[in-house]
Amino acid sequence: MSNDTRIGGYKKPLAVVLAIAFILLVWQLVALTLPDFLMPGILPVLERLSESIRSGEFYSGLAGSLARLGTGYGIALICGIAFGLLAASLNFFREVLRNVIVILQSLPSIAWVPLFLIVWGFGNKPMIVVVALAAFFPAALSVMNATESVHKVHISAARVMGASRWGLVRRVYLPAVMPELITGAQLAFGNAWRALISVEMLVDFGKGLGRSLSFSGDTGDMTGVMANILVIAILAALIDQLILERIKHRLLRYQYV
Repeated sequence: MSNDTRIGGYKKPLAVVLAIAFILLVWQLVALTLPDFLMPGILPVLERLSESIRSGEFYSGLAGSLARLGTGYGIALICGIAFGLLAASLNFFREVLRNVIVILQSLPSIAWVPLFLIVWGFGNKPMIVVVALAAFFPAALSVMNATESVHKVHISAARVMGASRWGLVRRVYLPAVMPELITGAQLAFGNAWRALISVEMLVDFGKGLGRSLSFSGDTGDMTGVMANILVIAILAALIDQLILERIKHRLLRYQYV
């Protein structure tokens, strides 16, 4: 890929700053046109957020959400990559799995909550499974689609050299699908994060950012609602930019030289 399409130096952080400034400007303009109880301005929300950060309840909710996210997202990546690579060497299995994904990914992951609550009851397990389901589909599908673009000559050469099925997966398919795998992992994170907040708002169990957002909405506390939304947005952006993007640059550093 040509480096001409990438921005570097001061332009990338400048783009981030301008995007944030635009969002805040729109927010403040909307706040000026509506009553405070419907849309508070930026300063009252920041004051509420500052108060929340100084409380232990904020960090317990944050820890609960991150624990569920890490567990569900981790399970989804492991299973998605494993199933996608397995499908690379089993053509019939690939078609079966692809059709399963096409059918099931059309259902919102939150739709499974009633079933999981009946099976496992209230607790962390149904929420973690919902997060894992939301992230599994894009992870598996990206790997499966990438394996189809692997050159047949590379596969034939590896077989001629005596590569086993596992060796073929490890030495041919895995390096070839790495760019799509990283992209799929980022898409999977977005799905997992949205599913986490949704299921926490729906399942009244434990502490988490979604439950805090739901409680603020139920009590008509719009300042609390906007403070929680701000935390959710900032945290998602930080995880994506400071963790996933750095992993992407490290694994695909040959594309950024």
